[in-house]
This record gives sequence, structure tokens and C-alpha cells, in this order.
Amino acid sequence: MAPRPTSRAGIEEQNRLLLDRYRQFRIAADAVAAVLRSHPHVLAVSLIGSVARDPWKEVPRFTPYRRARIELWHECKDLDLALWLSDLSDLNGLRRKSAAALRELMDRRRIGVGAHQVDVFILEPGTDRYLGRLCSFNTCPKGKRECLVPGCGETPFLRQHEEFEWWADTLAPAKAVRLFDRASGAVAEAGGLPLPETAESS
Repeated sequence: MAPRPTSRAGIEEQNRLLLDRYRQFRIAADAVAAVLRSHPHVLAVSLIGSVARDPWKEVPRFTPYRRARIELWHECKDLDLALWLSDLSDLNGLRRKSAAALRELMDRRRIGVGAHQVDVFILEPGTDRYLGRLCSFNTCPKGKRECLVPGCGETPFLRQHEEFEWWADTLAPAKAVRLFDRASGAVAEAGGLPLPETAESS
């Protein structure tokens, strides 16, 4: 019989699942970064967002934990990557490589991270200026409501989001992990980033 969600065993199990999701997203980041760095236009890749940070505890959005004010590890819902490109002419090729890497990860290791769960933020080399996101649709324009945002698709497969604001401190050392840098040749793996050993270790 499964433990009650708010029992000690239930809380530990939920925390274990939440930390497992951190681990899965980090492994997916490595898989996507590995195929992206093989493309000649890719200058650098960084893991950003909550998956790049040390886990923290908070009262979650879902009951019964929210009702009881029980803190759990933060729930990672998607994977965010920053991508610096020397040329924007083959965004569809990069989209296909990313999607293929995620499919292979599912086939090989049964880690399920969908293309719609990966946000790739494209930045200008040298300035870190935000240019847009790598679109996950297989054609551009797709004819969806999202495609009607001003500027979306002016560069094929470069998606724009209405009223989106890029925060410069997204790339701060405590919030980002550089996975690849062509200039230095440095390569790192997000899968090796530390996580608490057990759900109740901190």
C-alpha cells in the first residue's frame, strides 16, 4: 500500500521524485548540448534556470502539501538553455538536432523530456543580447496563434514571445552552468552537478 502523501514516507517519496526530475532534466541538457556543439554555428551553450541551480525547498503548488504548508524540493517543469550562435541561418537544423537527441535519450535511457519542455534562448555573441527562442514547430510559420507575435519568424524558426523580458542576471555564475565554449574548448556535464543524496538530507 502506498504511503499517505503527508506521512514521512510519503513526503520522502515525493521529494525523491522531484530530485529525480532535476537529474533527468540535467541529463537531457547534456544530450542536447552534445549535439548542438557539433554544429559549426554554435559558439557556446549554458544551462540556465532552476535546473542549473542547487535545489531549494518551498511549499508546492499541489495539494495536499500546499494545504498543510509542507515544503518540498522545487518542482522543475522545463529545461532552459542559453545558446550563442555565429549565424542564424540554420535554426531549423538545430531544432531537428535537439529533438532527435531527446528522442534518442528516451529510446536509450527511458528519460522522457519532450521538445516542448526545452526552451533554447538564443543570444548574440559578445553582447549577450537576447534575440529570441529556438522554435519547436516543424515549419515556420506554423499558422498558430503564437506565430502572430510581432517579429516572430522574421528570422525562420526564431520565436518571439509577447511581453517577454530577458534578465541579464540569468547568466550570473550562481544561476548558469557553461556546458560548452568553442573559444576555450571547455566542455562540462550537467549530469555531474551535485544533488542531495536523499529527500531529507537538507
